[in-house]
Amino acid sequence: MNVLVTGCAGFIGSHLCERLLSEGHDVVGVDCFTDYYKRELKEENMSGFREHPGFNLIEEDLLKTDLPTLLADIDIVFHQAAQAGVRHSWGSSFQEYTRNNIQATQKLLEAAKETKIKKIIYASSSSVYGDCPDLPMREDSLPKPVSPYGVSKLAAEHLCSLYNVNYGVPTISLRYFTVYGPRQRPDMAFHRFLKALKEDKVIEVYGDGNQTRDYTFISDIIEANLLAVKSPPGVYNIGGGSNVALNEVLDLMEELSGREPRVDYVGVQKGDMHDTFADTGRAGRNLGYRPKTNLKTGLKLMWDWMNR
Repeated sequence: MNVLVTGCAGFIGSHLCERLLSEGHDVVGVDCFTDYYKRELKEENMSGFREHPGFNLIEEDLLKTDLPTLLADIDIVFHQAAQAGVRHSWGSSFQEYTRNNIQATQKLLEAAKETKIKKIIYASSSSVYGDCPDLPMREDSLPKPVSPYGVSKLAAEHLCSLYNVNYGVPTISLRYFTVYGPRQRPDMAFHRFLKALKEDKVIEVYGDGNQTRDYTFISDIIEANLLAVKSPPGVYNIGGGSNVALNEVLDLMEELSGREPRVDYVGVQKGDMHDTFADTGRAGRNLGYRPKTNLKTGLKLMWDWMNR
């Protein structure tokens, strides 16, 4: 296949490129290297495939790219590019989220109308649910985001559905639940916690640590994307199959590292959901998705990566 991966230098995008190239596909990667975190970390993400003969990097902003020309020879689009971060999406920063998450997605979908693309796979988020009263979260639950970031991801997800219904653009949205693993963004909890353990620094935890998450290892996320290539359009939860409190994660990190964490509990952050837990039944039936990496195994792999 000829494949386009947007956000190719990011955490998930770089893993996706690596897997696709290893399977013999030609990959065009687009990334504009936003300053949300250091460029050198993104460059490092691509170090394993940057010089691969099947990889072509285009350093451009999607809103400034000639997308009709770019998409002309593309079979599959993995749309990973986004302005990340729940806590940074408030106030004047929201314009970056509307621009990079909503407008960029709409431009991509508009350009795809006139192509023969077989599938656009959009990276959505569990943030679209908000504080859902019923767990596990189902795709037919009423989405009520509690952060501007969640609003932007839901808006783009709706755009994917609209272009599918009205123009026949073959879209599928995958709602990721708290992705972790090697190359995780430095602002994300597991990266911060393990880095603090490694450097014997205080771990800052928002809230009381009793909030729960469904943690999904990166290889399971990549597998879900590949399964989505041949799956019917729609919206699918992609979770790790667990519902674990943050304090339990800290205990597990202590067990794996042999180091006792020093924790400072601070105030709850606006936009943080209290609990997430994915019902992956629809993804299991329609995509054949089954998470394979449990939390303990995944954390061990991430800890080893951070110590290399």
